[in-house]
Amino acid sequence: MDVLARYEPIIEEYDAFRDACERPLPNVVRVNAIKATPERVVTAFEAADIGVSRRDWHPGVLEVDTAKPGNTWPYAHGWIHGQEEVSALPATVLDPDPGERVLDACAAPGSKASQLAALMDDTGTLVANDDNLGRLSALRSNCDRLGVTCAAVTNRDGRDFSTDRLGIDGFDAALVDAPCSCEGTIRKNPDALDNWSEGYLSHVAGTQKGILKRAVELTDPGGEVVYSTCTFAPEENEAVLDHVLSEADCELRPIELSLDSAPGVTEWQGETYDPSVERARRIYPHHNDTGGFFCAKLEVVA
Repeated sequence: MDVLARYEPIIEEYDAFRDACERPLPNVVRVNAIKATPERVVTAFEAADIGVSRRDWHPGVLEVDTAKPGNTWPYAHGWIHGQEEVSALPATVLDPDPGERVLDACAAPGSKASQLAALMDDTGTLVANDDNLGRLSALRSNCDRLGVTCAAVTNRDGRDFSTDRLGIDGFDAALVDAPCSCEGTIRKNPDALDNWSEGYLSHVAGTQKGILKRAVELTDPGGEVVYSTCTFAPEENEAVLDHVLSEADCELRPIELSLDSAPGVTEWQGETYDPSVERARRIYPHHNDTGGFFCAKLEVVA
């Protein structure tokens, strides 16, 4: 089955989209602000004769001329983290303040959790949760290498997460980078669509709705919740937002990006969604030479 063909009606420049999906991704890293500055990292790469260039939209996202940035001194020192470019978007959009209480509901293996910690100046409380026990070792390892000290790692199902034993009543902000069908990772993982099925979309969308709704419930009024996936499927994106908007006290807020993007879709295969889902942003591989991504920001209302 040609999975990507189902999205032709909603993607402008569809041929450019297909062409981009067939090209390999650039090698990109994120500078870890807890330990280093972009200038320090650039100098280290140049000293090692590794080509490096900055991405315009984010000073801490660098393209490097090596297929194995994990074998470099900046990585060993915890100055950088290998992270696909648009994967740096959700934490940037949430932009938590130092000292806040923040939940990362699906945190392993730690790329976005460690970025959140850096944005918080490694202060406050970051609850880095994941329901997959096997992935928590990678989360802990990455936090240790990157110098994260404000994170409390938990292993719970995000759909019924409780703060009872954390000593807090709620959160100032939350990130739900939800488990998904990973269609947008096809440039990095060419076999990402091998086991795709509409049945799986339905199953994972149910999980996504539960996690996002619970994150909204755990966030204090006035706080923000960012929802993101690396899939193109409206079933996992706008349909999830539509459900949570109808079930929880929240509103979608506009997102201003320096990256090229498309608005969320309000109709899909006979389904109509809340008009405000247009405020979400879809990033396709041909927009910025990245993977595919979806991102939305909700504000909790009283």
